[in-house]
Amino acid sequence: MDVSENQPTDFQLIPHRGFNLISGIHSTETLEQLEKCEIRDTDIFVITYPKSGTIWMQQIMTLIEAKGDLNATENIPTSMRIPWIELKGSMDEFASAPSPRLRVSHLPYYLVPQALRQNKGKVIYVARNPKDILVSYYHFHMYAEMLETPKDFEEFFERFLEGRVFGNSWFDHIQGWYGHKDEMNFLYLTYEEMKQDIKGAVLKICTFIGKQLNDEQIENVVEHCTFNNMKKNKNANYEAVPDNLLNQKKGKFMRKGIIGDWKNHFTVAQNERFDKFFHERMKDMPLHFMWDAQDCATTA
Repeated sequence: MDVSENQPTDFQLIPHRGFNLISGIHSTETLEQLEKCEIRDTDIFVITYPKSGTIWMQQIMTLIEAKGDLNATENIPTSMRIPWIELKGSMDEFASAPSPRLRVSHLPYYLVPQALRQNKGKVIYVARNPKDILVSYYHFHMYAEMLETPKDFEEFFERFLEGRVFGNSWFDHIQGWYGHKDEMNFLYLTYEEMKQDIKGAVLKICTFIGKQLNDEQIENVVEHCTFNNMKKNKNANYEAVPDNLLNQKKGKFMRKGIIGDWKNHFTVAQNERFDKFFHERMKDMPLHFMWDAQDCATTA
């Protein structure tokens, strides 16, 4: 996310209707305006839980809109091309922006514009297996100045399961959105299927939003959206975010981008506990996740 360099550095999590906002970045006033704002049929919202491929989708959506032309993104950071809808003071810009308005968000389903739940606009929800999210989010906390630095991985493991992080409970987030998908124009994708077949994901997105690209344009989108190419692109990898938000000396937003990194961090006991918690919370949800690269290989 992108905010002014003049923002304060004493960020705190502030609860609002069951969701943790970050002081100085979000505001209750903005969310109240957002919930009641007018939605156009051409509006597209990309929704993710933190560390689920958000900037990847920002790059993909930008390049689809530009028909694969990377020059269209020159000197424009990802977070400005497809802004965060929940940022403090974002509503004036959103109201006057030309169509199509493309936005990203980590918000739960009940805090987004009410019109989205009346089949206005479109929602693309990207999910990722929560074990890898937990690991990626832990590393993000270690250099994100607007988030509290965890004591260690064990402490963050507990905070994640309890939902005491920005984004709150991953389980509540995905259940809320997926459980209300029939109220919206809704496309569900997973991070893992995008890793497995990025071209297939791009084609799905194009069909969903009604964008027609030729074969060469599709190939250009795919090429410029690979992890390695994005990691080298300062306009796509969040290196331009101010140091008072992300301390680039302590870490990188684009770290590994792999499936199954949780195996390098979870203890056997933690994995068993997570699996039990996952099955209890997700038993009524018809969703399946790929937990490591081998899963991808066997389904290819």
